[in-house]
Amino acid sequence: MSVVETIQHDHAEVHDPHQQHHFATAEQQQDASKIGMWLFLVTEVLLFGGLFVGYIVMQGRFPEAWKSAHHHLQRELGALNTVVLLVSSFTMVMAVQAAKLNRRKQLIGNLWVTIICAFIFLIVKYFEYSHKYHEGLLPFKAFYSYTGPQVPGEFHFFSFYFMMTGLHGFHILGGIAVMLWILKRAYAGEFTSQYYTPVDLIGLYWHLVDLIWIYLFPLLYLIS
Repeated sequence: MSVVETIQHDHAEVHDPHQQHHFATAEQQQDASKIGMWLFLVTEVLLFGGLFVGYIVMQGRFPEAWKSAHHHLQRELGALNTVVLLVSSFTMVMAVQAAKLNRRKQLIGNLWVTIICAFIFLIVKYFEYSHKYHEGLLPFKAFYSYTGPQVPGEFHFFSFYFMMTGLHGFHILGGIAVMLWILKRAYAGEFTSQYYTPVDLIGLYWHLVDLIWIYLFPLLYLIS
């Protein structure tokens, strides 16, 4: 065997199948992946940040409408969803930790709990949306049909309510889809202490989704 063939043979033996060819080491690939995820999360913060700014501006224009409209929200359900997402954030941390320690069963179990919590959140949100639909508390003036006592401008509040919680809900759905994909790979035994980057990245994403709700809950449900 020639020297070139020997080097190629040794390289094939040590090459990580998860490492892309354009990265020198697995560590470099992991760092690049994290930087990419952080950049993506920054764009998400900017997206929701624009909605937060618009919400605050309109609240300044219609303060009485905001105070009146938020009483139509079901604070108990909002609080329940807050607890559910906090639990899911904890189980996601435990899933990442399990991946780091090669604990496959714990990784799978914690991913399942996180996914179940995400579905619980969406189910609770469905009941909230159903209540708003039947009451006519819908976004935009063209769809707002509530006939009870109200303060002019309340439809602006519900426009922001549906835009912000709806966009957040789509992020929950996206997180569920990615977690199911990662769960499938976890069952196949793809993740080890040497390679768990996808689990780490979905963990970062999920924590941001939870953090956004932590801001949405008091902003929408706890107006004084």
